[in-house]
Amino acid sequence: MKNTLLSEEYGLSKRIQLIQIDNNTIGIVKKRKSRIIMKDGAQILAIAESIWTKNKSLAINLIISGPICSKTRKFLAEHNIKIISE
Repeated sequence: MKNTLLSEEYGLSKRIQLIQIDNNTIGIVKKRKSRIIMKDGAQILAIAESIWTKNKSLAINLIISGPICSKTRKFLAEHNIKIISE
């Protein structure tokens, strides 16, 4: 329930799972078995940008449970999105 409220607070869909890691960090949760590819990376960046429009000082982490493409890993790192594997 709290995750839904957090995503709505930033003007995002209820389906997007966000976790407040600490006061200055928000995590975008992607739990899936298939690999995260560049198309997903672009969507993650769009989510991050909508969060940054509300609060530019927040750090954003991507919390994943599956593999991630090396190009996507590099792309997200260039945009200051840290990746955390479960």
